[in-house]
Amino acid sequence: MIFVGDDWAEDHHDIHVMSADGTRLASRRLPEGLAGISGFHEMVASHAQAPADVVVGIETDRGLWVSALLAAGYTVYAVNPLAAARYRDRHHLSGAKSDTGDAKLLADLVRTDRHNHRTIAGDSADADAIKVLARGHQNLIWSRNRQTNALRSALREYYPAALDAFDSLHHSDAIAVLTCAASPAEAAHLSAAAIRGVLKKSGRQRNIESRAQEIRKALRTEHLTAPPAVTTAYAATTRSAVALIAELNRQIGDLEAELTRHFEAHPDAGIYLSLPGLGVILGARVLGEFGDDSNRYTTAKSRKNYAGTSPLTIASGKKRAVLARHIRNRRLYDAIDQWAFCALTQSPGARAFYDQHRAAGDLHHQALRALGNRLVGILHGCLRHHTEYDEHTAWAHRTAQQPTAA
Repeated sequence: MIFVGDDWAEDHHDIHVMSADGTRLASRRLPEGLAGISGFHEMVASHAQAPADVVVGIETDRGLWVSALLAAGYTVYAVNPLAAARYRDRHHLSGAKSDTGDAKLLADLVRTDRHNHRTIAGDSADADAIKVLARGHQNLIWSRNRQTNALRSALREYYPAALDAFDSLHHSDAIAVLTCAASPAEAAHLSAAAIRGVLKKSGRQRNIESRAQEIRKALRTEHLTAPPAVTTAYAATTRSAVALIAELNRQIGDLEAELTRHFEAHPDAGIYLSLPGLGVILGARVLGEFGDDSNRYTTAKSRKNYAGTSPLTIASGKKRAVLARHIRNRRLYDAIDQWAFCALTQSPGARAFYDQHRAAGDLHHQALRALGNRLVGILHGCLRHHTEYDEHTAWAHRTAQQPTAA
């Protein structure tokens, strides 16, 4: 068996190959791409009889290079960069760091400490596709939020009436009206009939007359005004921002439809959708981040630890503290936080669990985190036994119990 450290960069990989006793067998810098992976295969083939004899340590779990390593049949460990940094400190106190040194460090790590790390999960291509789409969808929403926040800030400087007219600046009503009336002067000449027309064109089908009157009244409210030149400049930036938000709305809708199609075709979709608080989009985010490798999480605790919902105990001497985990998959943690909040209105058991923690003195987010932790455990059991959620099975055994740290 040989052990390979792969310190990757954008355009190259530093490779270090060592034997079971730590002897250096080869080291080389390879380019990214087909030529580089061919060179990698040649390096290891001269020292190993079969792909199963090759153990690779690399500080990432995704990308075409990693996919090629897995396809070749190598055992690949995705080492957390923070863990690699701590391992470096164990052996080098000087603080020195280099790419070739890191490659050797990764090879040494998987040679001696691989039992403390996990191999890259064998998720299906369908799960990987859902993960890509869910993250892309969320990224677009974040981009839209940045644009609407910037627009809100600009409107406050010259056109505060628009903020009174629209609670949500990415709503179709706001996009339609601000496209036609990007300044107070344009809004003053906008009739109720014109507003009704743009609302209809934007897709509104109900309460058009009343909504048009509300918007017209809000836009004509007297406010402090900016100098004309400044107002003209701000109006130009508002039109650009509104156009960007409108396009982001379209792209979010298109990506949401694609994400829905992929998620509903996944074999585990029915299990996810059976859980209270999980819809298509939130369920897709949770599935994408957890993956669908049935052997990745051997216990419910390991799944909870990855989610970042399980408490972290720090004990030393007479001191003992139970804290929230801050090293975690933030996308997954945020999705579970939303899931727990949504479950409060859909599951009597979840509501009772939350109320028990609140009564015991937990703050809102502490109680939500405990509920999210419990829901992750329920999800693990459903996936392990290939059964859909059942309210009685999930909560009946806890009805007479006091709240715990879960």
